[in-house]
Amino acid sequence: MSSQPSYKYYTNPGQMSRIRAIAESAFNIKNNGFYPHLATPAEAYEIAIQQPWITVTDLLMDPELARRLGLDSQTRVILDNHGSTVGRSAQARVFYNRLNQTEKEIVEGILREAIYNLQCEHDLIIGEAVIGLDPALMFKARLLTAKDDAPNLFFWFANFTPLSAVPSYTDSVEHPIQDILFVSYPNWKPPTDSPFGRAMVVVDEQHNTIFNLGLRYFGERKKGTLTLAWTGAQRLGHVSAHGGIKEIDLTNCPNFAHRGRQVIAFYGLSGSGKSSHTNSLDNAGTLPKGFTRTIAHDDAFQIDLKNKLCYVWEPTLFDKTDSREIDHPDWKHCLAVMNNLGLEIDGKILPIGLDTRNNNGRAIFARKLLGSTCDRIGFPNYIGWLMKDNTLPPIVKITDRNLAVALGATLMTKRTAAENISPEDMKKLIFEPFANPFRVYPLYEDCLGYEKVFESGCECYVWSGGGGGWWDGDDQKSKPVALKSSLTLQTAILTGVLDWEPWDLLDGAWLPTQETVDRIIPSYYDTYNPATVPNQIEYLIVLKDRFNQRVAFLNSSDIKEKPKLLSRLVASLKIKA
Repeated sequence: MSSQPSYKYYTNPGQMSRIRAIAESAFNIKNNGFYPHLATPAEAYEIAIQQPWITVTDLLMDPELARRLGLDSQTRVILDNHGSTVGRSAQARVFYNRLNQTEKEIVEGILREAIYNLQCEHDLIIGEAVIGLDPALMFKARLLTAKDDAPNLFFWFANFTPLSAVPSYTDSVEHPIQDILFVSYPNWKPPTDSPFGRAMVVVDEQHNTIFNLGLRYFGERKKGTLTLAWTGAQRLGHVSAHGGIKEIDLTNCPNFAHRGRQVIAFYGLSGSGKSSHTNSLDNAGTLPKGFTRTIAHDDAFQIDLKNKLCYVWEPTLFDKTDSREIDHPDWKHCLAVMNNLGLEIDGKILPIGLDTRNNNGRAIFARKLLGSTCDRIGFPNYIGWLMKDNTLPPIVKITDRNLAVALGATLMTKRTAAENISPEDMKKLIFEPFANPFRVYPLYEDCLGYEKVFESGCECYVWSGGGGGWWDGDDQKSKPVALKSSLTLQTAILTGVLDWEPWDLLDGAWLPTQETVDRIIPSYYDTYNPATVPNQIEYLIVLKDRFNQRVAFLNSSDIKEKPKLLSRLVASLKIKA
């Protein structure tokens, strides 16, 4: 088995944290009249549809994945609609290992009381799943929750893989990592003197344990589990990736056969174009005839530096439904729906997306809607940081490894005019290193990891403009960058048709030459040339300010614990203006 139960991992049980000990005791309660029921996915589904807020729609579940869950091909998709909160609550996260001793003792007391109430007031059920699809990287996870939280247990089974569906798990590679323990208590009420608010997500990444108290949203279970899986693999020396990755095989393309298989990964915040770049069928018709495309995943994977491979964690997609019309073909691959309108149409109850009922409507879909998929994929030839920075041209090649890491560590977006904030605050950037808000270990570890990725031959590019545009004379004015142009540039990199010249404002950064880029996107060079932008002086002031904000962010981060690394990264971010 790939991960280890507590009794095997800990040579002395006293080595485990109080948090894990509280969780283990809850999983293992047993007496003559009560013990948690180990539920199958089919049992979780049957209990779920008995809950009064659940709608059993007339949309049939994807039959292939229904069978994987032990359900028949006529099983119908369930719709789970929540109350005021329809998304993740970052403010609820409590990182146990960052607390002082007094704070830890308060948290431990809250958790012990929560578990006592959960056991006294609810029948409990347990689910067991495998996180990871390749035998080289699989972890076992266990989820304990109240019986009336069965919808979330079923969604968790659907999003990952039930242990019962992976008979090969016991033969997979064993790693010195604990099994993941997840305790969920959505109806928890905080004590009146709690300093942690009305909900808590308590994370102990060192002991692979998480508590979710007071939160109904399934995304908390998904990302909480994935956070611990990412961190476990990171402890093994892998690099975690909150991004999409695919392979484009040009072997059968007459003019590009020499390019062979090209693996490219994209990292970006919401609205940056990550899914568009990863999932595009043919890059807006620009890929050459004869190519084949294989997608590993569009949201999460793991980079194995030693074996030069990448692994996938999930067989499904947890996607927004805001762009899916009622007749969209993706619905036939649906497994579950959350926070969507339920509408009667010709006597049938169907889920309606388009964020009609609320923002952030979601559904779990089978990954096969992406076309050809795989559970492991080659080492990336290219990594793309997707930025919403209108001072950066639509494509920049980064050949300096320090700059490549620094830009990933300061992957950014900016505030919009729709926000009710001051003009000064409008200028402040928002950073999410490597587009991963779920990192629970120090940032410098990701920096060192991606440094090794680029040292191994992976090339770095920055795509900008997606959702942000290109400078048009003012910090708040942008020319749009068409998605087709961004996808055309992706194809140009995969096929190797661009030549590059140094960008005089930033060492280690290169721009496409006019001759090669105008050949594929007419007038690109003049449109996106930093040397000829309107209001050049203001442009340089804003460009320099944004890189200074990047420097300030790095200086304020835990990278300062590695002064040599920090010095390298900061030095690479110097704008020569």
